[in-house]
Amino acid sequence: MTVHYSLTPPTTAEFATLYAETGWAEWSPETFERALAGSWVVCSARDDDGKLVGIGRLISDGALHAFVTEMIVATSARGAGIGSEILRMLVDESRRRGVSDIQLFAARGRAAFYERHGFAARSAEGPGMEIVDAG
Repeated sequence: MTVHYSLTPPTTAEFATLYAETGWAEWSPETFERALAGSWVVCSARDDDGKLVGIGRLISDGALHAFVTEMIVATSARGAGIGSEILRMLVDESRRRGVSDIQLFAARGRAAFYERHGFAARSAEGPGMEIVDAG
């Protein structure tokens, strides 16, 4: 399979379909639309038929920090280096735009993938945090 990469976002429906493969959560089409619109950079990977087989997004303030989110590769396309190329393109584009502080949260069991690409876990003295109270 030949994969074609671009910094052109997929459609909302394509994003939702690929996201559904993860089992992470269910969102409305409007939520996916807002997520794409709020992205700083989106890298799409498509197969020879034009089907979306991978996506990665960066959100950023455009000056100090960029955050990698939704690194997704279709189950049927994993192991072919698609995630690696998407991540490389996101990092390169962030640096090209002048932002070199690039952060992420690795999905459970995926830290080694990011470590192979130059990311490192934060120290116990400065770990990330998230809000856990839904209210």
